Amino acid sequence: MNRKPLDDIIENISSTYSDNIMDGSRFYVEVNIGKQAEALGHHDISRKYKDAYAVVPLKGAVPGMKVRIDGRTFVNYAQFDSGIAVPGYVTRDTGLPYRTFIPNDSMILNCA
Repeated sequence: MNRKPLDDIIENISSTYSDNIMDGSRFYVEVNIGKQAEALGHHDISRKYKDAYAVVPLKGAVPGMKVRIDGRTFVNYAQFDSGIAVPGYVTRDTGLPYRTFIPNDSMILNCA
C-alpha cells in the first residue's frame, strides 16, 4: 500500500487522543486537519484541508464550553478504525480503511 501524507496526519490525531477516544460517544472535540498538517510539516497539503475537521469522540465531557450539535451535521462522514471521523472527501484522499460514521442524534462539541 502506498502511504500518503494524510495517513500520517490522521494517525497522529488518533495517537494524540488514543487514551480518550470512545467509539459511539456523544461528546467530541474537533481537530483542524490543515493546522495538524502544517504542524507535522506537510505544508503542501495544509491549505487543501484548512477547513476540514476531524471529529474525535471522547469518553466523556472535558472542561470548557459545550455546544449541542445535531447529529445530521455529520452526514457523509466516515470513521477510521481508531474511532475518529472525518468528512468523506478526506477519507477518499487517504489509504486507510474506514466505514460510515454513525453519530448520535445529538452530539456535544467540547470546546477547550
